[in-house]
Amino acid sequence: MWKKVIGFGFLGLVVFAVGILLGHFGITKNTSEPEWVGDVTQDIDESLIKEFIKEVDNKRIEDNLRELTKIPHMATSAGDKQLVKLMLDRWGDHKTGLDGVWTDTYKVFLSFPNKTKPNSAIVVSENNKILHTTQLKEKAYTKDQNDTDVVQPYAAFAPPGNPKGKLVYANQGKISDYEFLNKTINLKGTIAITRYGGAGRAEKAINGAMFGVIGVLVYTDPKDINDGKMSDINETYPHSWYLPPSGVERGSFKSTFGDLLTPYYPAKEHTYRRPESEIEGMASIPTQPIGFEDAYALICKLAGTETPADWQGSFNCSYKTGPGFSSDSTFNNSDVQVNVYNSYGIHDSDNVMGIIRGSVEPDRYVIYGNHRDSWVHGAIDPSSGTAVMLEITRILGKMVKEGKWRPRRSIIFGSWGAEEFGLVGSTEYTEEYYSKLRERTTAYINVDISVFANDTFRATGSPALQSVIFTAAKQVENPGSQTMSVYDNWMKHANRSSTLHGVIPNMGSFSGAGSDYASFVHYLGISSMDLAFTYDRTKTKARIYPAYHTAYDTFDYASKYIDPGFTSHQAVTRTAGNILLRLADSLILPFKASDYTESLEKYSSTALEVFGNKLAANGIKLDSIKEAVKQFKTASSKLEQEIQNVEKNIEKNSPLKIRMINDQLMLLERAFLDPVAFPDKTYFRHVIWAPKTSSVSTFPGLADAFAKADRSNVKSDWEQVKKHITIVTQAIEQAASILEAVI
Repeated sequence: MWKKVIGFGFLGLVVFAVGILLGHFGITKNTSEPEWVGDVTQDIDESLIKEFIKEVDNKRIEDNLRELTKIPHMATSAGDKQLVKLMLDRWGDHKTGLDGVWTDTYKVFLSFPNKTKPNSAIVVSENNKILHTTQLKEKAYTKDQNDTDVVQPYAAFAPPGNPKGKLVYANQGKISDYEFLNKTINLKGTIAITRYGGAGRAEKAINGAMFGVIGVLVYTDPKDINDGKMSDINETYPHSWYLPPSGVERGSFKSTFGDLLTPYYPAKEHTYRRPESEIEGMASIPTQPIGFEDAYALICKLAGTETPADWQGSFNCSYKTGPGFSSDSTFNNSDVQVNVYNSYGIHDSDNVMGIIRGSVEPDRYVIYGNHRDSWVHGAIDPSSGTAVMLEITRILGKMVKEGKWRPRRSIIFGSWGAEEFGLVGSTEYTEEYYSKLRERTTAYINVDISVFANDTFRATGSPALQSVIFTAAKQVENPGSQTMSVYDNWMKHANRSSTLHGVIPNMGSFSGAGSDYASFVHYLGISSMDLAFTYDRTKTKARIYPAYHTAYDTFDYASKYIDPGFTSHQAVTRTAGNILLRLADSLILPFKASDYTESLEKYSSTALEVFGNKLAANGIKLDSIKEAVKQFKTASSKLEQEIQNVEKNIEKNSPLKIRMINDQLMLLERAFLDPVAFPDKTYFRHVIWAPKTSSVSTFPGLADAFAKADRSNVKSDWEQVKKHITIVTQAIEQAASILEAVI
């Protein structure tokens, strides 16, 4: 009996124990991590990049460009408004569109010619007989040039007037050119003819006015754009990519960017506008661009002495200075009159904006932009870039709509308005959203002219972005090759020796304001880049692609002579999109601060080498800059070591630690800003990349201050050199401090 009781008891204990074990190990417990844990540690998906690259379709890009260039679309015109609708429709498409799309409208100060009173230059004899009139429009080779909306050649922002005087040839209209002429010629009351290049458009007139010049003509010399080619019978367009004789480069003749009446504030309805009389940086005398066919007729009849060799162009005559025409020419004793009928006004200009919202860090932005407006049809400038942007947004929008992907950070796309009038749309955008963009933007990608020609890739940008550009370029096949990457071809065409990496492709730096990156890098201090395919400079001396800003920049021109097959457009799309995905999706931002160190060291050593002896003779040292660069180098090395440690053990690091590192990388570029470093240069605050007149490749403010002091040898000018040494030192120290651990 007891044996049975004990047996049943033991059996019960066994069953109970088994039950406990089954309960412990058999019941599913809620031990899984929250879904957001996986999201915040998600890094770039390389398979997604491969899928993106595969999806890029050169035929779709070609179709985009054909659609974008059907009609002229100068800023605020009917053609521009038509493209605004196109962008809204594409980015709002229910299958391939973005999360959101809208327009930001600004009321901006622009300049247009008189449609019924064309601008011109005329040669007027002593008895007021007109002996020559410059062409009022460019010669038509295709129906594009006959479009009624083709704007006549003019210099935007040049004031109206009809000045008349003796003609002088002033080379490129630089200060030094006018100084040279002024030694032997009284320039007061003269009309100057200048060629493009050397000085900015507006400076040609601004500089001339300082010497008494009352009107300016500007032309493109075949030497600078056509490799000397001049005949449209068999040499220039439509037979090749070269500019035909009547081609005229239009442009904005102002030296500052953004809306001229509302600097530092967005041009909204309520915004205060300064009086037009207070505007600075505009051409102050009537100015008109002309074709080289007309320039040939004027320059080859000039009197005076022969110009220096570097002033000579491709015309089959000796370029002389003037003033006036030679006694044996048909223009003897004649004057030149510049007739300008431009007018100013405030017009509504739209930015079209689109967004793909980030899933993990929606308050961190990667911005991708290009302007939409052109002077005429604008196939290359800017529609080649817009065609690329539309293909990128089509692919990414489709991925989002199909639920395949959503970026870690938000991506903002900008189709800027009125860029041709001086980067107006992008500047107004950075002014309106200044605080938000300054605090939240990680990087800006600019693809304006995506293809100048189809020889090689080129990039300009912040040194910190060099590595991500290289990574992307290595993953994209060069057009026409299955064995050579975009990176390899780039290296073949333009390379340099790096102290950190050996021989690498040569990346340009932002020394001016050539496109819409200007307000992002110079004003906001956002790490930026500008990407394109371009030509082999060993094969041509062209200053830029020859049809630039003319009525010949058409789909026909682009498809025949710039990129037949649109494979270079495709390569740019793949490279730019690759970079965009890496900036938007990488767990740790793909910036390398150490690449900035190399630029700073180079600038510092150049300053010491070129300026050192004369600075020492004036009791000035560069030691503080040298020490600041060392501090930056140490800080960047420590941060990159920390990044390597974090990358080895991602799962052991707090998302806040990664966010802290990303903020240090994002804010690096901001640290180089000094709002009072260049008081005479509106929007330019970046101490490393501001424009300069000095040819010495070093810190711009220091280079210009030294050049001025060296010329004058005045104590106050040497004091300015000391000031700029402090400005540079402070900026580099601030940048180093950003990279150091927070204490």
